[in-house]
Amino acid sequence: MPSSARTASRRTAVVIGGGMTGMLAAAVLADFADVRIIERDVLPDGPQPRKGLPQARHAHVLWSGGVKALEDLLPGIVAQLVARGANTPRIMTDLVSKAPSGQWFRRFNHARHTNLLCSRDLLDAVIRTRVLQDERITLLQQTELLALQGNGDRVTGVSVLADRSEQSIPADMVIDASGRASRAPTWLQDLGLPPVEERSVDSGIGYASRMYRAPGSTESGFPIVNVQADPRQVPSRGGIITPIEGSRWLVTLSGARGGQPSSDNDDFLPFALSLPHPIIGELLAGAEPETDVITTRSTANKRRYYEKAIRWPDGFAVLGDAVAGYNPVYGHGLSAAAQSVIALRRVLQQRHISAPGTARRVQKAAARPVENAWSLAVGQDVFYPGASDQPPTRLESTLAAFVDKAVDAGSRNPHALRILLDVMSMEKPPARLLMPDMLALVYLGRKEPSLDGPPLTEHERGAVAT
Repeated sequence: MPSSARTASRRTAVVIGGGMTGMLAAAVLADFADVRIIERDVLPDGPQPRKGLPQARHAHVLWSGGVKALEDLLPGIVAQLVARGANTPRIMTDLVSKAPSGQWFRRFNHARHTNLLCSRDLLDAVIRTRVLQDERITLLQQTELLALQGNGDRVTGVSVLADRSEQSIPADMVIDASGRASRAPTWLQDLGLPPVEERSVDSGIGYASRMYRAPGSTESGFPIVNVQADPRQVPSRGGIITPIEGSRWLVTLSGARGGQPSSDNDDFLPFALSLPHPIIGELLAGAEPETDVITTRSTANKRRYYEKAIRWPDGFAVLGDAVAGYNPVYGHGLSAAAQSVIALRRVLQQRHISAPGTARRVQKAAARPVENAWSLAVGQDVFYPGASDQPPTRLESTLAAFVDKAVDAGSRNPHALRILLDVMSMEKPPARLLMPDMLALVYLGRKEPSLDGPPLTEHERGAVAT
């Protein structure tokens, strides 16, 4: 068949947003349609800062559930990232972590959960380069989406502004992957559809991050060091050291209302020393900073319940942060996004891209990983003072109390920790914690004494000092 005939018979799809979610969605759609990615900015050629993504300056952890989804979507991508300097720490072997309730988790040899650690710039650049090699995918930069075309029953394309002129792009499927700033609620109302239910839980947490040259002889093999914040403390503070590519430490500190970190370089180390344990500040004491401090204040959890909409147009779906944005401290946003693209692929493998009801099925399927990440984030953040217009419900309080017990069991029993990590890594839903074997471990299982301090080895402490 001539190439022109093949092109004429192909379906068309539009992806709004050229970030990680948009690129992954485009990779999936390319098996079913010719794809155009609409991006309002100019994307960098390599691992450089991207306009419109301020959160990229802070620490990112891709949990094992997200790593598996990413590798499933783009086979070999993890090896490509590792070749560029990304790390694949084993959780809990390569993690030193203090729980919100105060316990230090024990470290043990456990290869089940392998995370991915690198800068967001590198992650996006490697994925972007890989996806755009596909000739079925076209990137349209400096192009702004103005509106959806069609009506409340079916979206038939998009109107965009490019080269100072309005243009129309027809499509059998439009995917909104434009992130937290998504205007999908407005676009849908413009088609005559009713508003979609939303919920916001804002812990008021601010973030401050700074890049350091890895001190001493810690260029490779140093663990993640994480001091988690306790929402019940006022002010609540936490921090994390993430060893990333280029022999660097990306350090992110956090603080809730009344205790947020500042952008003053001179305040960064004292703030780190003021955390519930000073280990991060102690490790940074001899480290050389490479950048100034970058701060972010917009960290609210916000969810749009598109899957509950009474009416939903064929030919349109929303994925990633455009559905739900989470407090970055939990590191679940990227994993939930990758898993939602897996959901997109599963639906399209079963149903034609333009069949009636396909888009609604995509939206409902994508809501499952969103719900898992949302439950993990909001289950903690709802307890921050002023986080929500409504106080925690009795059910939320009861579940939070149980999670505290589960975390305590996990910090002192490796079997309980494996189950806890299945949930935290987004390989299992939160309901896994309520299964009989976990309940037995929480309430009846043997538990080792709590650790007195961070389980850094003598070699690791010595490596920082050399």
